[in-house]
Amino acid sequence: MPELQPFHLAFPVHDLAQARAFYGGVLGCAEGRSCEHWVDFDFFGHQIVAHLSDAAPAPRATGSVDRHDVPIPHFGVVLPMPQWRALAERLRAAGVHFEMPPQIRFAGEVGEQGTLFVLDPSGNALEIKGFADLGALFAT
Repeated sequence: MPELQPFHLAFPVHDLAQARAFYGGVLGCAEGRSCEHWVDFDFFGHQIVAHLSDAAPAPRATGSVDRHDVPIPHFGVVLPMPQWRALAERLRAAGVHFEMPPQIRFAGEVGEQGTLFVLDPSGNALEIKGFADLGALFAT
C-alpha cells in the first residue's frame, strides 16, 4: 500500500465549543489553527475543519452493509485494532451514544473489521474502523 497522504475535510457544526469538546476532548484530536468561525483538528493525521454554520446537516439516509443500516454520508478513520478498541472504550467511558455499537463485521472474511458509528454534537456521522491487518483494507 502506498504511503497515505493526509486528506482535508470541512464540515458544518452548530457550536464550536461543543466541537472542541467532542473532537478534542473525547476523540483526543489536537487542535490546530482556528478563529471565531472555524477550528482545525488533527484527525489521526488528517486535517478536518469544523465550520460554524446555521445550516442543519442534511437528512441522513442509510445504506445496508453486512445486514446493518449505516448512516450516510459519514466520514471516519481506519485504525489498527488495538487503537480501535481503546478508542471504543474511551467513547463508551465518555457516555457517547453509539449509532452502531462497537462490533466485528465480516467475521472470518477478507476485510474483517471492527466498526462503530457515532454522531458528533451537530449530527455529523462518523465511522471508526479497526483492522488487525491494515494491509487488508482494500483486499477483495
